[in-house]
Amino acid sequence: PSIEGLGFDFTMAFQPIVNVKARTTFAYEALVRGMNGESAASILSQINDDNRYSFDQACRVKAIERATELGLLSIPDCKLSINFLPNAVYQAETCIRATLKAATVFGFPPGRLMFEVTEGERVDDPMHLKRIFEEYARQGFTTSIDDFGSGYSGLNLLAMFQPHVLKIDMALTRDIDTDPVRAAIIEGVVLVAKRLGITIVAEGIETCDERDTLIDLGVELMQGYYFARPDTATLPVVILN
Repeated sequence: PSIEGLGFDFTMAFQPIVNVKARTTFAYEALVRGMNGESAASILSQINDDNRYSFDQACRVKAIERATELGLLSIPDCKLSINFLPNAVYQAETCIRATLKAATVFGFPPGRLMFEVTEGERVDDPMHLKRIFEEYARQGFTTSIDDFGSGYSGLNLLAMFQPHVLKIDMALTRDIDTDPVRAAIIEGVVLVAKRLGITIVAEGIETCDERDTLIDLGVELMQGYYFARPDTATLPVVILN
């Protein structure tokens, strides 16, 4: 079976973003997986200029559908985070239509949708991305830059537009408890985000020492294997020690 216009099928795994201070789940991120658990990379390797738009649209609908089936809406104030491909979006208003239609079909409040742009995908036209984010914010979606601190979108992207959420890449959070340089960089990012009214999420947390150091640096929202691995069959329950 395949999704129309794509030639292949896929599903979604979900991984929580945890508020370690409030001990709540801030969001579940939808992550692309193959129907037999194949990696995101194996699916993304099949994306080309001909099917990029169809894939981007299908991801949004699939994420909303699966998250609803798995009961995300029963978790108070919990968001659904969907990654989008900025180079697949032509006109933001047009591309949102299918998203809003899926939200209506599944009874999913648009205000609980968060859209992450992965900074690993090179954005040839930053103003295009800025227009997308402005339109998404106007529609009531939460906007997020994923993998901040790796790839193409460092501080220059942040200077151009300010998302609601900034997700710090695991390359910066790894072993932060023993790395004063990374700790200083994150401390700076947290300070900038605070001044700009941006919420910080630390990605890739794998140990309690990393968690505790980030708490000391003022980070409350975290994501990583320490809390829960992605799962296709259920919304993983987070056990906070």
